[in-house]
This record gives sequence, C-alpha cells and structure tokens, in this order.
Amino acid sequence: MSDVHPIRSRRPGLSVGALIIAGIVLVAFGAVGAWLQRDARGRSAEPRTEFTASNPPAGLPTALTTGQHLRWSPCTSPPTARTGYDCATMKAPLDYRKPDGRTIDVALIRRKATGPNAQRIGSLVLNFGGPGVSGVSELPEFLNQYRPLLDRYDLVSFDPRGVGATIPVRCGKTADDTGYDGPRACAEHSAALLPYVGTSHTARDLDLMRYLLGDEQLHYFGVSYGTALGAVYAHLYPSHVGRLVLEAPVDPTEDLSEEQVSQVKAVQAAFDRFAAHCAARIRPCPTGDGPKEAARRMASLAHRLEKKPAPAGGGNTLDADDLAYAVSDFLDLGTDGWSPLAKALTALIDHNDGGPLSDGADEMGSADHAATPPDNSRVAQAAITCADSSLRPDFDRLDQDEARVKAASPVFGAAWSTGVYLCYDWPFDGERLTPQVNADGAAPVLVVGGTGDPTTPYPGARNMARALGDGVGVLLTAEEEGHGTYPQNRCVTEAVNQYLRTGRTPAAGAVCRGTMS
Repeated sequence: MSDVHPIRSRRPGLSVGALIIAGIVLVAFGAVGAWLQRDARGRSAEPRTEFTASNPPAGLPTALTTGQHLRWSPCTSPPTARTGYDCATMKAPLDYRKPDGRTIDVALIRRKATGPNAQRIGSLVLNFGGPGVSGVSELPEFLNQYRPLLDRYDLVSFDPRGVGATIPVRCGKTADDTGYDGPRACAEHSAALLPYVGTSHTARDLDLMRYLLGDEQLHYFGVSYGTALGAVYAHLYPSHVGRLVLEAPVDPTEDLSEEQVSQVKAVQAAFDRFAAHCAARIRPCPTGDGPKEAARRMASLAHRLEKKPAPAGGGNTLDADDLAYAVSDFLDLGTDGWSPLAKALTALIDHNDGGPLSDGADEMGSADHAATPPDNSRVAQAAITCADSSLRPDFDRLDQDEARVKAASPVFGAAWSTGVYLCYDWPFDGERLTPQVNADGAAPVLVVGGTGDPTTPYPGARNMARALGDGVGVLLTAEEEGHGTYPQNRCVTEAVNQYLRTGRTPAAGAVCRGTMS
C-alpha cells in the first residue's frame, strides 16, 4: 500500500447489493425491450440520429466550437473499454483567458444509448469523484450503476485536466514517474500545467464538451468531488444547466482545513456505528464491546504497526496510516462493508496478516489504493486540490490545524492530520478559499446526501443545496450508511432516475429510508 495519502479521495464504491438493485431497476423502468433490440456491441439496431447544439461557449475561436467535431472510434484502452465503447479527443484552450493560445487534448469515452432515437434525451456526462479519478477508466467499471439510464442517454465520461490522458501532472522523481515526490517535483515536471488544472478550468471544458456532444444544456451526474465540479459549472453557466445530479456532495462553505476536521469526525462516527454493530452482532468481534473499547484496541494496533508494519502480500506492508485509510474504505461501503471489515481486522489482530484489509480496500473501489501505474490519480488529486484552494497556512497555523484534526478522532486523526500540509509550499497560488457555486436562474439541481456518509458528511449536502440558491438546489436526504447512495438505495434510485428522465425533482425535504432508519 502506498505511503502517500495527501487527502481523502472522494469516490463511490460498488457492492454486490448495488449490482442487484441496478438489475431490478433495469426491469422496473422497462428497459428490457431496448436490451433485446441491441446488436452484439450492445447498441440499438435503429439508425442513430446525431444531435446538434446552437449555443457554443462564448469567447472561443470557431476552430474549437463550430469548426471542431468529435471523432469517435472504438477505444483501444483501457482493456475494459475495448468492446462497446467509443473514445474521442476534444481540443480545449489551456488557458481560457487566452482562448487563441495553446490547446490541450481532453480524453473522452462514450457508451451509446440503446433506446429509440425519439426517446433519447442526449448525453449524460459522469464524473466519479476524486479529484484525480479517470473517467475513461472508470466508466466501464461503474457502468452497471448507470445502465438503467442507457435507454435515454449516451453515457459519457472524461479524464479531467491533470488526470490520465488529459495533460497528466507529474510530480515524481522523473518526468515519467507517476508517484508523488512533493511540490518541488511538481514544479520541476509540470510547472506549465499546474495553474490550469483546477475545477473552474475543467468546468469550462464541460461547457465546450456539452456543445460538441450536441446538447443545448448539460445533463450531468457528479459524485463526491464531482459535485464540486457540477456546482461550479452551474455557477458559471446557469442558463446551460439541464438535469444535474450532485450525489454525496462536498461542502462548498468549508475551506480545506475545515473539511479535514469535518471529514475525520464523520469517519470516526461511522466507525463507532460499526463498532456498536460488531459488538452486538458479530462473534467474535475484533473491536470489543463497543466504540470506546474499539478506540483502545485500534490505538494499540496502530502503535504495534508503527513499530513494525504487518505483511500485506506481494511484498507490501501495512502501517498505522494504511490501517486508518483501509478501514475508512470499508466504511465507505456502508453496512455492506461491515462484515468484511470485521474479518479483515480479525486477520490483522490475531494473525498479523494485513492482506485482507489492504486487498479488500483495493477491491472495493477505493480511489486511495486502487491506483496502479501509469495511473496518476494521487498526484492529480494534490494538484487539483491545491489549484482550487488558496489556503496557504504558515507553520503556526499548520501546527494548530494538525492538532485539531488529531483531536477530532482517536482512530483516524493521526492519519488525516497529514492532509493539512498538502498545499504548503505549493509552487502556485490557489483560486479561492471556497468555491463559488451560487447559480441563480439555473434549472433545479438535485442534491442527494446520505446521513451516515463518512467521506462527505451530510451537513455538506444541506449547505450545497442552500448555496446553489433558492429554487435551484433541491435536497434529497437518504438515511443511509456509506459514501454514496445511488443505486444502493431503491428510493434514491427511483427519484434520481425519474428526475433524469423527466426533469421532475422530488418534493422539497424528501427523505429516503435506509439502513439508518
């Protein structure tokens, strides 16, 4: 497991329960007929009508708007996308303040809609979180979560700036190294890119993408960090907002330091709920008779791993920080992760075997640990975060922030506290303390928050809905454990799918029952 954990990544996991629910919803929404009409590549046999848009982004040269056409062709990578997917490259300005200057290539991937042309709404652009997650890699991995929408939408994703195949940031020991060797290495290898990889730049890419996909308005599904991207887009282009879903939202009212404290409190609370369940339902329970005993046992285990990390298979080891991050990855899965987490902790405590804990976290969709070369997700995460945040504390403030994070959680505070140093000595200034997301005049935006979310705490969902503006942000609350509730929660899935199909939002203040009800 990596020893680099600059900040907690924000991205959904995928459980067996999610796959089952996705299959049920597929039938419930009458997609079986469209499924039977598809050819061997999973596409409709009916001739396809391409859409065109009449509202190009203002201020860009015609070479990038009316003169540019996406040339889709079968994907060659990743291997999971070689059947049924198309890929393309979009030209965009490196610096939107100099639209006639240098351009960049933005990597896109698409799964074509399967339903009749007359029912097709357009493209649904997906961002899976991070920041730093490759949409080109992840669309095939997460397709089953969104498959019920394929009868009405092309599903489209992309590599945001700094990520994957879109001007990838490098901060390793060499220009080809995808590892993270600190801010100086970023400046040495990627100085020309770092000022242009922030969320507001990627939001402008989204509007150019919308136009080239042929849509008058952007239809978008953003998860976790993807909610920040979607909300910034709504602020910049309120008249271009179509149907936007912001699920597991980040809190737009918190700066980077405040976010660290809120997040570590939320993951500690989720762990306490796991520990209480474990004590009551699992025999033997590796964390003891409740949250207080669990905290003591985890402290003892962390101390042991600090002295001597546990073997984790394949020549890897698991240390105290790895322990905290791996446990949080299981908690992101909600109650589906509780039984596997108990088994993995038992293996570590009783047999000094860190393999089940680290391997399980990887397999369950962790953006922190699943990245393997040439994936640069960890580096991109740092670059995008520091491009967005203007917080550059001095050493006195850093010491205070580190102490606050440690004090906020007996189990996770020490590991999370290193995040306060992420943007210290960064070679470029960040954009703002908090993002601008007010979107007066935009169409209603559906904000979905889970009350037991350990990674993007529920208060952030309330704050996001308010910050978007009256009549814009519509909050749907899910009483669920875990990071993200779609499609795990049937009520959320039905509400989100109805909104994306019809534009109708749930009633104000709607609540979906779940594992915390």
